[in-house]
Amino acid sequence: MLTSFFGKSKPINFIAVVLFMTVFYILANFQAIVSSFSFPNLSAKAGVFICYILSVPVLDFIAKKNDLTKRSAFKIVIFAIFSVSFLAILRNDAVIVSNLCVLLALRRIISLKSQKDVQKKIFDATFWICIASLFYFWSVLFLIVIYSGILLHTSHYFKNWLIPPVAILAVSALVTGFNIIFYDQFYTFSTWFQESSFNFELYQNPQLLIPLSIILAVAVWTVFFYFGLLQKANINSRPTYILVLLTLLVAVGVALFSPVKNGSELLFFFVPLAIIASNYFESKTERTFKEILLIGLILMPILIPVFF
Repeated sequence: MLTSFFGKSKPINFIAVVLFMTVFYILANFQAIVSSFSFPNLSAKAGVFICYILSVPVLDFIAKKNDLTKRSAFKIVIFAIFSVSFLAILRNDAVIVSNLCVLLALRRIISLKSQKDVQKKIFDATFWICIASLFYFWSVLFLIVIYSGILLHTSHYFKNWLIPPVAILAVSALVTGFNIIFYDQFYTFSTWFQESSFNFELYQNPQLLIPLSIILAVAVWTVFFYFGLLQKANINSRPTYILVLLTLLVAVGVALFSPVKNGSELLFFFVPLAIIASNYFESKTERTFKEILLIGLILMPILIPVFF
């Protein structure tokens, strides 16, 4: 039974998920690598692949360290399934790197509940979001999550509200200095900014529409379950649950304002959704349905390209 296999967090689960992601990443990028084969291109793709795989242990660490889920592998397998369901994600180097940076920021934001090294965590989180925005501009919206974390955990200390602008200025100085040294020019807003597009024509393609419809159905189903957990959560855990839901909403905003609507913009959405859906799969109810659902989700990225 797959739910029993992924219901435990063991090295074999991690290996299975990584192999699953590796196969799809190679298949998605094989033609591009072969057609323009060179050591720099191969090295760049290898680096992006490492960032993609690193997203799994970082997500797992965030969930376990902050008690967002139980000790299971559901979150990483769900993230893997959803991310490989859109080949545009696996071919978009910028969004993969940016997503890892957002994950590193989220790790610091959620850990604010410990009330330890608060100012350092706020600075680090803002720093990572700014780095993420250099690769994918609209990930800058995750600054909303940082300020929400401050509001929920450390709003009583006014200086904490001033730390994000300091971190933003620090990144701006570093990027400007780098560009002046290596390119002899300033890094301008026009270079950083990516204009939004609201053209959803590509979503008419069944290879995008079908997996997106299934994932949205899973999202609606599991978010309602997550709201139940939020209501039952104690006063110390509730802000963390709220931050996960807020991250999901901000990820929707990032997808809506993204410059290209080809499925790659959905990667940010899959991180909080994996945590939320994992809580549903870890529950003791509807075991048969969850088994069927998990099998169907695993088959989804395999069968849809075959039939469509």
